[in-house]
Amino acid sequence: MAFQLPPLPYATDAFGEILSAETFHFHHGKHHNAYVLKANELIATNPELQGKSLFELIRLTAKSRPDELFNQLGQIWNHSFYWLGLSPQKKQPTGKLLGLINESFGSLDNLVEKLKGEAVGHFASGWAALNLIDGKLDVTSYHDADTPAAHDARPLLILDVWEHAYYIDYRNVRASYAEAILRHAINWDFVAQNLDGLGLTRADQPG
Repeated sequence: MAFQLPPLPYATDAFGEILSAETFHFHHGKHHNAYVLKANELIATNPELQGKSLFELIRLTAKSRPDELFNQLGQIWNHSFYWLGLSPQKKQPTGKLLGLINESFGSLDNLVEKLKGEAVGHFASGWAALNLIDGKLDVTSYHDADTPAAHDARPLLILDVWEHAYYIDYRNVRASYAEAILRHAINWDFVAQNLDGLGLTRADQPG
C-alpha cells in the first residue's frame, strides 16, 4: 500500500490571516504531497522496503543518512504531525499539561518564548519541537528532514520552520510566523493527548 497525503483536519480558510488558504494549497497540497509521491516512487524500486510502515522505514533509513528516502519519509511524518498540532480556534493548555508547563518553564508565556527562540534561532531549514523526556518538557529542534521519529523521543508538538511554511503569509519573517502560530493556533488538546507517549503513532502510516 502506498503512503497517502493525509487530509487536513480543518478547512484551508479556517485560520484567517494567521495562515491563508493559499499557504495550505502550497504547503500541504504541493510540498507535503511531493514528499509522499517521491517516497512512494523510491519504495516501489525496492521490494525489501515495501510493506513497512512509515515509522519502520524512518528508523531503517535513519541508519544510513544522508539518504534520499529518509528525507522524504521524515518530511511526511513531520508535516503530518505538524498539521495535527494546529488549531483554527485558540486553545489553552489545562490539567496535567499546564502543570508540566509551569513546572518546566514557569508559565505558558515562557514556554512560547522558548519555542519561538528555538524556531527563530534555528539555522536554515528544520523544525522546532516540544518533547517529553523523563517526565519533563523539553524544547529542541531538528535540522532539515530530521524527525522525532528517528530518535528515542516522545513528541508532543512540532513547528515547521522551513521557508515554505511562512514565505507566502510572512515573507521571510520567521519570527512573525512563529509568534502568530505559537500564540494563536496551537492545538493544546493534541499536545496534551501526546502525553500518553503515543505521539509517534499519530503521524504514522501503514506500509
